[in-house]
Amino acid sequence: MKQKQIINKTQHAYEFLKTRILDGQYGPGKRIVIDQIAKELGLSTIPVREAIRRLEADGLVQNKPYSGAIVSAIDETEYVETLSVLAVLEGYATALSSRNITQEQIKNLNQLNMEMEEALKNFELEQFQKLNYQFHSIIYEECGNQFLKEEIRQIQQRVDRVRRSIFTFVPKRALESIREHYQIIQLLKEKASLNGIETLARDHKMNTIVAFQEREF
Repeated sequence: MKQKQIINKTQHAYEFLKTRILDGQYGPGKRIVIDQIAKELGLSTIPVREAIRRLEADGLVQNKPYSGAIVSAIDETEYVETLSVLAVLEGYATALSSRNITQEQIKNLNQLNMEMEEALKNFELEQFQKLNYQFHSIIYEECGNQFLKEEIRQIQQRVDRVRRSIFTFVPKRALESIREHYQIIQLLKEKASLNGIETLARDHKMNTIVAFQEREF
């Protein structure tokens, strides 16, 4: 029972810290003070230390000499390379899903895309990103390949921190993304060729990489 309580507390600390890192409250280079986090969560330092070890394995936290645990810096090269792999996997998954996706799901995709337009008009970029994630999840969940889905989820986690702010860096890309979503929906509705669907879905992600690389500083 005691071991189970420690695991639950570690999970709680892990989710707490991970959320703060991913939503930008704890930015790159931010020092994570174990005693402070433990006090804030009403825990001992043990589950917090375990949570930090897990975050370190996730690549979200680094242990620096004389500094302790700090939030990892954004590696832009790694982001671009990882998103390139995601483009290939999601392109393939979208093609596979095209033969399984229902008309009801296509309606949901249209609705989500309209909500993304509304979020963009209101400058609600965090909401925009959540809707974008839901949009693509609905599609690839129908691919019928469990291993492929798991790989996509893991890669999405790796790029999530930067991708939450990508549309802040290049706001024009958000509008282009919505337009491309409508093109994907149309091909899914038409049951277009697998190659055509895969190419469009892959290019959709690759266009985000291009926009990120060409952004103005």
